[in-house]
Parts: sequence; structure tokens; C-alpha cells
Amino acid sequence: MDSPQKRGRKPTQAEKKQAREVSLRRIGALFTDHRWPLAIVVLIIVVSSITSMASPFLLRAVIDDALPHADLRLLVWLVIGMVAVAAVTAALGVVQTWISTAVGQKVMHRLRVDVFTHLQRQSIGFFTRTRTGEVQSRITNDIGGMEAVVTSTATSVASNLTTAVATVVAMAALSWQLTLVSVVVLPPAIYLSRRVAQMRREITAQRQRELADLNVTIEEGLSISGVQLAKTMGTAPALIERFTGSSTRLIDLELRSELAGRWRMASMSIVFAAIPAVIYLAAGLPFTRGTMSIGTLVAFTALQTGLFRPLMGLLNVGVQLTSSLALFARIFEYLDLSVDVKEPANPVRLQAKGHLRFEDVTFAYPGSETAAIAGVTLDVPEGTSLALVGETGSGKSTLASLIARLYDPTAGRITIDGVDLRDLSLADLASIVGVVSQETYLLHTTVRENLRYARPDATDEQLEAAARAAQIHDRIVDLPDGYDTMVGSRGHRFSGGEKQRIAIARTLLRDPRILVLDEATSALDNETERAVQRAFDELARGRTTVTIAHRLSTIRDADQIVVVDHGRVLESGTHDALLGAGGRYAALAG
Repeated sequence: MDSPQKRGRKPTQAEKKQAREVSLRRIGALFTDHRWPLAIVVLIIVVSSITSMASPFLLRAVIDDALPHADLRLLVWLVIGMVAVAAVTAALGVVQTWISTAVGQKVMHRLRVDVFTHLQRQSIGFFTRTRTGEVQSRITNDIGGMEAVVTSTATSVASNLTTAVATVVAMAALSWQLTLVSVVVLPPAIYLSRRVAQMRREITAQRQRELADLNVTIEEGLSISGVQLAKTMGTAPALIERFTGSSTRLIDLELRSELAGRWRMASMSIVFAAIPAVIYLAAGLPFTRGTMSIGTLVAFTALQTGLFRPLMGLLNVGVQLTSSLALFARIFEYLDLSVDVKEPANPVRLQAKGHLRFEDVTFAYPGSETAAIAGVTLDVPEGTSLALVGETGSGKSTLASLIARLYDPTAGRITIDGVDLRDLSLADLASIVGVVSQETYLLHTTVRENLRYARPDATDEQLEAAARAAQIHDRIVDLPDGYDTMVGSRGHRFSGGEKQRIAIARTLLRDPRILVLDEATSALDNETERAVQRAFDELARGRTTVTIAHRLSTIRDADQIVVVDHGRVLESGTHDALLGAGGRYAALAG
């Protein structure tokens, strides 16, 4: 039996329910800010449709009047009229396409920006439980798949509907009896198109999930870290098999999507094509014979043939819109995500001095029944240093992430100069608190731009000063292009220590009042660590510093050392006092 991976992930009940509940009103609201351009488009469509209806009547006049009576003057004017109608409708079509495409692209732009912005507001917890490839797929594949619907659906409906109505009116004006024969096919056509739409909607949802899985495989298998892991673990064949299987399933889904109900729609095409023959037959029956001229019959047949295009267009738009609801569902799911770490409604402006306090803080990660931090109270006066030590998993890094407000406490509060972090804007907090973590992330751009990511207006002199303080300037100037050298994907052209020092320089460039160093020197060798530590000692003067370190030698001079175990504070004090107490710190130091 095939594994679930080979079969592909089946949609959950929640996903199926979500796809069914997308509101057409909500989709329509995307166009609210573009009412006037759309109104102009509709007006253009109406004028164009009405103008185009003149052609069959001009044709009837040619056949019934101009040609039989050899009226050359009338014939010339009728021909000029035909050309004029074609020219006007073509010009109006260009303007209509330009306006409608512009509106559609603006809606697409808004969707992309809204999703990206909303995801930027999500807490770290969202990204730890969501695959990166999944997020990328929704922004690119799903929104890209909606493009045809968003850019053309409204105008297509208006154009086809107006054309169909105008055509039916013109047909009725020529012969109401033949019009009845022509429209009798509409009920089965509408029924069949609804069935096709439902089939394609389900297939579209499956296809987008498979595309997301494919994106995840690409992200995991072709990133620098993923390639290194595959080569060292020998898993490249398995990755290739996984990618091949996902791509194969996409072939099947694409074929099913294209062929879904195609035989039904083909049957309708045959019926529509057969109607002119039925009309000719009806015109020759005893009860209709002699009731209309040849010109009327030809003009009516031309109109009836022209009716086929807008009717099929309307039916196809319905199929396309219904099948795209699965795409809208996936996008709206992200837009509807609640924000765990919210911007305050009325943020407090603070000229921070750096007095940091934890007041009975408790925090549990989403979905966890055990608190990672429980009842922690700490006081770090401005300009002093706090060191957090403890076993792996004791909660040290969690405390650091709470200071940067990557999460909010479940209970209690954290303050800077007496102001709750939740009352500060996220931008202000980011300018007050600088973080250097043990996991360094560098952008795929130059060293200079990596540094300026923290402070876009920094001068070259300021960049170099920060790099010198982090003991990385000499290494940078030795590179082929100095500060303009490309870092490479995730900074893999640098050693771990070099990446760490670039990250330190990037943080120092912002000159934060509070420094959070989450094992910031963990990737450095002893000699480099001592050099960077000297730089930190100099730069920490006048700043509040919170340091998490696995080497106790780097924090022995801290003003306050706190031992954390299972999210609780076991003991605190200076290095000498804690050694003298003979407790957990003394055991760790031993």
C-alpha cells in the first residue's frame, strides 16, 4: 500500500468547510475602492454591446435592400457603417481592457501586501508551526492563481451579460418565434455548468495544497542548509523521489482540472452549433414559410451565432469563479489569523533609560500545558548587567524572547522604565531592545546592506565603527570587494564566528538602550570570544545588558546572575556570592 506521502495529503474537514464558506460578498468587497473605474468599464461595455448590435441590421439591409435594388449609394453607406461599428467596438474594447486590467492588478497588489503585512504581524509561534514553503505558496501560487479571476471576472460578467441581453433583444426584434427556439437550450446549459464548477472547485483545492507541498520540498531540499543536510545524510535520492511524486500528482490534478466536465461543455457546444440548422429548418416549415425575408433569416442566424460566445463566457466565468473559491479560502484564512502580539491602540512614547523589570511573569507556549516560565520576578536597573544561566531547556531563551516581545506573557508583565511592553509600539520597542541570538541570519546581499538592514541611514563611517567594535572590520576589508562583497545565501561564505560578529555589528549599529545577548558568543573560538567580550564590556557601559551564556567565565563580572531551572528562578546574586552559597550555580561552575 502506498504511504500517505506518496498518495499526497488529503484535505482536512476544516479545509473542506472553509472552502465552502467563502462569501461572494467578501470577494466583491475587494473591488469597493474601485467603484468608479468599474462603473466606467460597465458604461463602455454597454455602449460597445449596443453599438455592435447594429451590425446584423446593417447586414439585413444589405441583403434585402441594397443588393436586390442595386442601390450603390446605400450599399456604400451600409458598408461604411459596418466598418465604423467594428472600429468603435474595437477602440472601446482596448479602453475597457486597460481600465479593467489596471483595477485587477491593484486588487492583486492589495491582496499580496495585505497578506504579507498581516503575516509580518504574526508571532514567532505561527512561523514555528507553519512550513515556510506553505507561506510562500499562498502568497505566490494562490494569489497568482486568482489573478485571472480578479482581473477579468467583473468585466467579463458585465460584458457577456450585456452582450447576451442586447443580442436577445435584437433577436426578438427580428423574430420572437425563432428567439424562443434559440433560448430553449439555456436551462440545461446552466445546470451543466454548475456541475462542472463544483468539480473544478474541489480539484483546485487539492492542486493548491499539492503546490504548497512542492514548495516545501523545494525550500527544504534546495536551500543551502537543506543541500548540506542532504549531502551529509545521503538523502538526495529520497528527496528526488519525494519531489517527483509531488510533481506527478500535480500532472494528474492539472489534467483533471482541465478535463473536468469538458465532455459536458462539449455537448453544449454541439447543441449551440446545431441551433442554426434548427432555425433554418424552422424557417422552412409550413407555418413559418414566407413570414420573414432572407436578410432577416441571415441576420438572425448571425445574432444567434453571436449569442453563443457571451452565453458560454458567462457559464465559464461561473465555473472559474466557483473553482477559485478554494484559492480565496486559503488567502482569507491567512488574513483572518488572529494576531497574538498586537500593536497598542494608543502607544506610549518613551525616551528609554533602560530599567527592565519582570513582574511575576508566567508564559506557556501555545498548545503546551506546561509553563515555560512560571512566576519570574526580576529587577534590572538601567545600566546594569543581568546574566541568565541554567541547563538547556530551563527557560533562559524564553525570557530573552519575552524582552523583545516575540511573545507576550500569559500572566504578569514586563516593563521598561515602568511602561508595560504591550503599551509600546513594536517599532519603538525594536529601537530600544537589541537582540543578538545564537542563530544568526544574514541576507543574500552585500555585507554593507546586511549592516544597513538595522539602520538604513547609517553612514559608511558608522558601519565601520560598528564592525570594529564587533571585531569583524579587518575580516571584511580582506574580502575581494570589502563591504560590497556578497554574503551569499544565509551567509554561508562566512564561518559561524564571522556571521555572529556581523550580526553583533548589525545590532550595535542601532545603539539600543537594552542589549539581549542570547549566547551571542557561542560560535566563537576562545580568542575571538575574548576580543568580542572586551568590545561588549566597553559598549555595555551605560546600557542595560541581559546575557545568556553557557560559558560562565563570560558572565562572572555581571552585576546580577540568575540561575533558572524549569522556568523558575532558583537563586540570584553576584558571582562570588553564588559560589559562596554552594547552590546550583556553584555546581554549574564546578
